[in-house]
Amino acid sequence: MKFNALTGMVLAFVGLVGAAGYLLVREPAPKAAVVSEQAGKPVAGADFAKPGTQPAAAPAAKPRDERFVIKRVLPITGPIKYGEWHWDEKGAPADGPLVMTVDLDARVLSVFRGGYEIGATAVLLGTQEKPTPLGKFPVIWKKADHYSSIYDGAPMPFTHRLTNDGIAIHGTKVEKGYASHGCIGVPNDFGRKLFAVSKLGDVVYITKGKRIGKGDSLVEG
Repeated sequence: MKFNALTGMVLAFVGLVGAAGYLLVREPAPKAAVVSEQAGKPVAGADFAKPGTQPAAAPAAKPRDERFVIKRVLPITGPIKYGEWHWDEKGAPADGPLVMTVDLDARVLSVFRGGYEIGATAVLLGTQEKPTPLGKFPVIWKKADHYSSIYDGAPMPFTHRLTNDGIAIHGTKVEKGYASHGCIGVPNDFGRKLFAVSKLGDVVYITKGKRIGKGDSLVEG
């Protein structure tokens, strides 16, 4: 069979097109090859989460211990005068945790049980040279009939020791013009009542000018 020149050119063109199609089917696309080389690696995209972009979950709020929330304060009118004290356990739980607070500015010690104020008194405090310390102190030692081993055997009845260097709550004559060597002096009759209800480990918070009232926590802030 004979072919003229035009027919030969057409057949050659068809052959080239078929070969190119075959190569396109056989050869992987360059883009596909790049993706294949990065297999197993994270690929950033519009919906790809970047590290650090997720907001951290807020910590759960710690529930308040209602045993330490103030539910009642004694109905005392006006500032407590030197030598004055108040005590009323009626309505207070018999077995609630006992907390004592001392405000150095008001010069007042308060006693709370289960969030109910059961006692309050004016107190003697330390001098500028030997100040009453601020902070949180547990009762580490108690003695009803105690005498000072530092200050010439001075009587310190109903002692509640708060520190190893001798700072304590104890009974004394609470009068204007008197001061202590850093201890918290309370009227003897008040000290007797406090001694009867307190125990080792009860906490005393000594602050300066902090005001708390009903609804506030005795142990927070």
